[in-house]
Amino acid sequence: FFSQRRIRPTTMKTTPASIAVACSALALASSSSCQAFAPAFTSASSTAVRTTPLHAATTGESTTTSSDSPSGTSPLNSLDSFDVHAGERLPWYEGGYSTWKWSGRKGGEKGHYSINYLELGDKSKPSLLLIHGFGASAYHFRHNIPELAKDYHVYAFDLLGFGLSDKPLEDYSAEVWRDQALDFIDEVIGKPTIVAGNSLGGFTSLYATAHSGDDGREDLIKGCVLLNAAGRFRDPDAPAESSAEPNAVIETIKEWIQRAVIRASFIYTKQPARIEQVLRQVYPVSDANVDAELVESIRVPSLDPNAAEVFYRVIAKNGSGPSVYVDDLLAKLGGGKPILLAWGESDPWIRPQAADKIQALYPQSRRVSIDAGHCPHDEDPNAVNKAILDFANEVHGL
Repeated sequence: FFSQRRIRPTTMKTTPASIAVACSALALASSSSCQAFAPAFTSASSTAVRTTPLHAATTGESTTTSSDSPSGTSPLNSLDSFDVHAGERLPWYEGGYSTWKWSGRKGGEKGHYSINYLELGDKSKPSLLLIHGFGASAYHFRHNIPELAKDYHVYAFDLLGFGLSDKPLEDYSAEVWRDQALDFIDEVIGKPTIVAGNSLGGFTSLYATAHSGDDGREDLIKGCVLLNAAGRFRDPDAPAESSAEPNAVIETIKEWIQRAVIRASFIYTKQPARIEQVLRQVYPVSDANVDAELVESIRVPSLDPNAAEVFYRVIAKNGSGPSVYVDDLLAKLGGGKPILLAWGESDPWIRPQAADKIQALYPQSRRVSIDAGHCPHDEDPNAVNKAILDFANEVHGL
């Protein structure tokens, strides 16, 4: 989602969004840096309601079902017969998998937001949480979840505003998705977890890892996997920010133009042919996994009545600078958590230099180079699955 350099929108050919839907709007509408992210947002609360998880995959061992899960909304039965040992990818269901009711902001209505999620594997085993990138959904881990679920209790959800989760007309920033992840771990998973995320989901994973255990929470995150994670680093040579008050008239005109351009580009970007085109750009080594189901999993959420406005709000909110830098999150961790960089070295958006910088700032991190682009987990799932399993087994002492 973020480049490691500043690009003028008039000259940018592609923008560093992790998946197709974001591309054109970032290219056309960002009047500042595409590397910027999340200036401010009211934190979400931990008053989320725990729901009944989806029936787990067939593993031949103890699995999670509606009969032994906490009370809440009933799961769909879309994966009841799915066998993780069959060597098949996760199926795409337009109606979603299971629903977790999340209250979101502090003081929000209980169960206010519906979050699409899924859960596969033996519930007695250690857990993994997978977090998708900008414009994608939990389905983007279709080649990872079945394989990982052979050895782990695997969860994945759709971030608020994306996929088949609710798309409320709220302000969006990193704090929203960080707290969604932390609340989900607390309320749904409820046991020590390794988090792994791609692009925006990678930044969310790192942000949640750095704040796990804050505000009286139990520290349930044991490690973090960054799959071409987004994020902005501090620039020691950057000039001090101006404290001058913005001109209200100019800001209003700017917002109107930006809104019009982003909404217009959204209409163009959500077309199946354009989605496929951009996907192929970010799968530079092998685009064999760019298929109709992946395109459809991106197109369908864009049909939501709020999708265009949410798209605008995400872009507008995150275009002026982050509230937290990668440097600060790594410093907060202080070397106390294991981090794996499973990095697509041919990423046209987030270059390998970003991983180099993380390694320099956090020498305890480990790096596995993947021969892939921005979405290594889907372009080369076998390599990424092995990297995650090796890392998770070491963290859990297995």
